[in-house]
Amino acid sequence: MIKNLVNRLATTLLGATVFATPIFAQQSKPTVARLTPYVGYIQFGTFLDGPIGSRISNRGTAIVGGELGLDIAPNVSIVGNVGYADSNIEVGLPIVGGFDIADSKVLMYDGALQLRLPMTSSLGSGITPFVQGGAGAMRYDIRAGSLSTKSTNLAANVGAGVDLQLSRNLGVRLMAKDYIGRFDMKEATGFNFNQKTTHNWALTAGISLGF
Repeated sequence: MIKNLVNRLATTLLGATVFATPIFAQQSKPTVARLTPYVGYIQFGTFLDGPIGSRISNRGTAIVGGELGLDIAPNVSIVGNVGYADSNIEVGLPIVGGFDIADSKVLMYDGALQLRLPMTSSLGSGITPFVQGGAGAMRYDIRAGSLSTKSTNLAANVGAGVDLQLSRNLGVRLMAKDYIGRFDMKEATGFNFNQKTTHNWALTAGISLGF
């Protein structure tokens, strides 16, 4: 009788294990991609210094965009990003301040390599700091009255931030990113001014969705 009871118990446990294995495997399956729509603020750097301390730059403004990351190794991802900002070209003068001279829409697109320092729990929640670096372009669409011009410039980028994981597939991403490039004044105006390399800082927050 005891032998029969042991056999029945063993059979029941085996059946439960076989039934539960796919469920636990599905729950523990790691995410391989993350989509992060975001919003934030971007502060553009000065791309041309003028006489008596004047300068020309894009006015700081809101930025919206999205980032897609694909895991290629544990804690290593390749990241694609597209961001958009609707700004104005501003002439800054000492004491007087600045005034707008043209509308400037800026499209940023780039790819990067991302490294993470995982600090998440077994349930996927926790804090994950990360850094990333790559290259891409910044495309300016400039309009002043009936006149318009465009300029596309190569830009490197470096960024750092933190993922606040609420669960394995949902989190909040906070990031600071520097787009480093040089506005091509010759392409935009036809004149070869001595323009500067600029640092354009974006501070963003987004919702990270894992797949």
